[in-house]
Amino acid sequence: VQLQASGGGLVQAGGSLRLSCAASGRSFSRYAIGWFRQAPGKEREFVAALNWSGDELYYTDSVKGRFTISRDNAKNTVNLQMNSLKPEDTAVYYCAARYTGTYYRETDYTYWGQGTLVTVSS
Repeated sequence: VQLQASGGGLVQAGGSLRLSCAASGRSFSRYAIGWFRQAPGKEREFVAALNWSGDELYYTDSVKGRFTISRDNAKNTVNLQMNSLKPEDTAVYYCAARYTGTYYRETDYTYWGQGTLVTVSS
């Protein structure tokens, strides 16, 4: 599975962005997908994830109620709708795919996209 993240950009605090993760490969629907982010000078952290069917959703506490993850297996895409953005959401966002393992564990993800930069100004 090859992943391509897009949709990042510069937005003011309180604004919204929609990130997309486009996947190639016929087995995309078998994989759980996660979004991670890495802020400048910090380690990469879990943001959100969903299972292969999209009916199990997981979020880190800091984005609950603001971010929504969804997938469309027919289009081989996973989206991350980000609302009420804060300056602390500034980071490079990565999408990743895993076949087994735990949704928040970075090392359980096998395939990674290249990342897309989100900058939230105050």
